[in-house]
Parts: sequence; structure tokens; C-alpha cells
Amino acid sequence: MKEVVECAMNVSEGRDKTKLEAIAGQIEDTPEAFLLGYSADPAHHRTVFTFIGNQNAIIEAAFRAGEKAVQLIDLRVHKGVHPRIGAVDVIPFVPLQGVNMHDCVQIAHRLARRIAGDLHVPAYLYAEAAIRAGGRDLSSIRRGEFEGLSDQVVSDPARQPDYGSNRLHPTAGAVAVGARPILIAYNIFLDTSELEVARRIAVRIRESSGGLPGVKALGFYIGYRDLAQVSMNVADYQQTSLSRVFEGVQREARRLETDVLSSEIVGLVPQAALERNAPEILKLEGFDSNQILENRITEVFDKKRRALGEKENSTKRME
Repeated sequence: MKEVVECAMNVSEGRDKTKLEAIAGQIEDTPEAFLLGYSADPAHHRTVFTFIGNQNAIIEAAFRAGEKAVQLIDLRVHKGVHPRIGAVDVIPFVPLQGVNMHDCVQIAHRLARRIAGDLHVPAYLYAEAAIRAGGRDLSSIRRGEFEGLSDQVVSDPARQPDYGSNRLHPTAGAVAVGARPILIAYNIFLDTSELEVARRIAVRIRESSGGLPGVKALGFYIGYRDLAQVSMNVADYQQTSLSRVFEGVQREARRLETDVLSSEIVGLVPQAALERNAPEILKLEGFDSNQILENRITEVFDKKRRALGEKENSTKRME
């Protein structure tokens, strides 16, 4: 592939495997798009689908997956710890090879227009794709979540979408579409069930409060584990490494008389972000080499090549 764009689509469903497989199937059935995998979290009630393709394929795959999610997910009955505004909550595009950030901005605009026009789901543009002041910050777009935004979008001009009606879709809400560099979703579990402890650590660690550069953080209580969690997005792992994030959270936890139990990477991570002995240093749960972005891409392409070779051999035998 001369062009490789990554999409890390977040949908507001993390419990129903049948729905997730239906969404994944739309990506897998799109020509020239390749599903690298998906990671579901029942407490966040959220799943990240990671896939790649050229510019046209990535738009088509994202639209098809988004259309299926809109059909299957009803936010009126959705309850999870992670903030959300839509059944398809966030669709970011990342340039990997043969494309640049400007290309991904154009991809984001094309998809946002199509979703708003064809699916009647209002679209907000964020990060590098933003076209208005304050639009870069995803947390600002999510303020009030689906329930609050439903009212605000009607009465407040500042809350109206970039594409589509100033009425949210009744069951699917709205969507945020953007372009950004590679981001690592990283969660740390604390040795406590106290939500307030996680929230206090999140405030100290995130960039907006004077903490670590490029780090966004929230504190959650994860019921099925009876543990507090610091959930983070690391926007620039070259500036702020995962080990630095881990050490910062651990330091704050010990200051509050608790400690870190373990951590997890949600979705895929570039090889360069993993220092030597990272699984041990970061106390990573369930981590294996398939979570390394480059490994997964190689595996998917190798599988495709083998399938093409088997098809070619079968054709020759028939002749």
C-alpha cells in the first residue's frame, strides 16, 4: 500500500459481542480496508475499532461501520463510565504512510459531511480538523454528554455542529470526527476502590492542570473489578513516555496512601512507544506482541498475501 491511513473509531458499545462483530464485519467487507482489531471495555461500555486503508477505503470503511453502529446502538439506554455524545462517538484519522495531516483533515471533513447528510447524525470536527475556536478540544465537545448536548445544541449557537442539523439523532446522538497524530489509550488500576482518589490523581497528572505534557486523564470507578482507575490518552509518547506516565501516577497514588496495581494499553501501540521490558515496568495486563501496531499490520498483510496466493493457486488448478 502506497497510502496508509489509520482510523481508531470509538463506538458506545462494549458488552454485546453480536453487535460488535456486526460492526467489525462492515470494515472487513470494505475493499482495500484492513481491520487490525478491536478492544471492548464493558465498564466504559465502549469499543475501539482500529483499521487501516488508503484514503478512499478508510472513508468507506468508517462510514459503513458507523452506519451499522447507528442502526444497532441506542444511547437512551446506554450507561457506561466514559463520557460520550454518540453511538459512534469519535472517529479520528491518523497519517501513517504516504499521506500527511492535511490529507487526514480532508478525509475527516468528507466523512463528517457524509455522516451528517446520509445518516442524519450531526458531526463535530475536532483536533487538527477543527474549523472553529474551541473545536480542537474533544472534552469541550463532549461537555454535557448525549443527554445535556441534546438540549444545548438547540439553544446555544456555540454548541451547534459543524455539519448537519442542530437536532441530535434521537438514538445515535452526534459524532466527533478528527485528524491527529498517533495517540495511546492507557489505563492504570489503583489499589483502591475510592473514585475520589483516582479523580485527584487525574487532576494532578493531566496537562490541563499543569501535569504531564500531552496527557489527558480522568478518574473512574470500575465496578466489575471494584477498583478505581486513572484513564488516560497520551497524545505525544515521544515527549511523555508511558513509563513517565506510570511513574507519575504511582507517585501521586503513594502520596495518597495507595499504590498502582497494574496498567493496560487499549488497542494498539507503536513499537517506538515501548521501552525495553515495558510489560514488566508498566505492570501491563494481558499484553502481547499483537498489540504492537507494526506487528499487527504485518500480520494482516501477510494473511492477505497468503489468501491471494491460495486463490491464485486454486485458479491455476482449475485451468
